[in-house]
Amino acid sequence: MDFTPSEEQAAAQGLAARIFGDLSTHDRLAAAGSGTDTELWKELCAAGLPGAVEETGLLGLVLLAEEQGRTTAQVPFAASCVYGLLAVAEHGTYEQRGRLLPPLRDGTAVAAGAFPAHGAVHAGADGRLNGLVPLVPWLRDATHVLVAAADRTLWIVQTAGRGVVTEPVETTAPWSAGRLALDGAPAERLGGPGAYEEVLATARTVFAGVQAGVCAGSLARAVEHTGTREQFGRPLSTNQAVLLRAADAYMDTEAIRVTAYEAAWRHDEGLPYGEQALTAAWWASEAGRRVVHAGQHLHGGTGADLGHPVHRHFLWGRQLDAHLGGSGTVLQELGNLLVKEGPE
Repeated sequence: MDFTPSEEQAAAQGLAARIFGDLSTHDRLAAAGSGTDTELWKELCAAGLPGAVEETGLLGLVLLAEEQGRTTAQVPFAASCVYGLLAVAEHGTYEQRGRLLPPLRDGTAVAAGAFPAHGAVHAGADGRLNGLVPLVPWLRDATHVLVAAADRTLWIVQTAGRGVVTEPVETTAPWSAGRLALDGAPAERLGGPGAYEEVLATARTVFAGVQAGVCAGSLARAVEHTGTREQFGRPLSTNQAVLLRAADAYMDTEAIRVTAYEAAWRHDEGLPYGEQALTAAWWASEAGRRVVHAGQHLHGGTGADLGHPVHRHFLWGRQLDAHLGGSGTVLQELGNLLVKEGPE
């Protein structure tokens, strides 16, 4: 395995880091409230970063998603790339790719994902969908939703179409989420057998990358705080308990990062990566929760301030934990998969 970014991947990551770092500031995030930073989204699209994902592969997308998480940037970048660009590019027909990919590349179309399949949506023989999805991240920004039906088929639904009702939903993290109600909504099928499992594994890998960035950002803030805040005439960072807590958080963050990289690398190499995607999701859920709690704890009472930047990392980390399904559920699925496959 070689996770060294290619020249194209490194260039895209550097550009993403600059744009996110310059524009996803604490003041701008506070001004955006729970909504999307539309100016940041326009800047990302003008720089061609969504479209670059097709060239840089899944590992490239994970690197970019990590930069989004590092700054907790309130844009539908990771979601639209996973449930829109990559899903259509890998599973769409020639006609679907020609029609859907151009607006997804330039950001005039945004995709959200009603994932995973929980039996809430049913597809009729006529291709119409019925059901209710209580929470879809970034739905308020979406022009299209990739819906996973109860039978694990994938369907593309236009949010402005007939039989589609969306309502805003506020979550702990400001992800412009919404409630999706489908009543005989017309939809088009995406992919065939196995497409659902592929998109789900891709989503788990990418959102593990987002979590790696969230944790790295939280830890960086904690390091800065403990290195400058003094107690009894010396920095907090000289306290052994602080050092050990930060070291544990660093190791957890690296575990999330490397497992996400491995899953993405295997995907790009054409190797099976379902187990690796579940492993990355488990680390992102279990260890991610520990890291964002540690980041808040190392800030002391300051970390409890709802307006402090580190609290945003805490909220994102907890929301990603829930979005990935929770460590217990993910671990059970991984165990079932290993039992099913048996020893090599």
